[in-house]
Amino acid sequence: MPPRIVVDTNVMTAAVLSPAGSNRSVIRACLKGLALPLMGDALFHEYEDLLARPQLMSKSPLTPKERETLLNAFLSVCEWVRVYYLWRPNLPDEADNHLVELAVAGGAAAIVTNNIRDVKRGELSFPHLQMLTPPQFLKTLQTP
Repeated sequence: MPPRIVVDTNVMTAAVLSPAGSNRSVIRACLKGLALPLMGDALFHEYEDLLARPQLMSKSPLTPKERETLLNAFLSVCEWVRVYYLWRPNLPDEADNHLVELAVAGGAAAIVTNNIRDVKRGELSFPHLQMLTPPQFLKTLQTP
């Protein structure tokens, strides 16, 4: 069974802005079924918002239609999770709390993010939940 993960918006954004790299490899791994990404309301709205920002996306090699197609393909492999209980881990960036809540509600093994420092600094600790950068996560997928 593939690992259940939460893919932070900064990973998707970096994957859309760069034609190569570990961020894009994380998205590819999800699309290939090597990982099961979890999705919730707050994360979905963040994805939509970021991928629709003209100024930010002006550097993307993908057209708006291609970005929409990629997002739809990614969403098609996600498991939708309803967050019924807000843990409020009190991360330095309040807007990141939903990532931990989604991960806990969905039984994720890891949150894959480029912002490890802030996501790890919550007041609540969940020992089973790892915070991994895209390269760290990709190493867990490598078979011996």
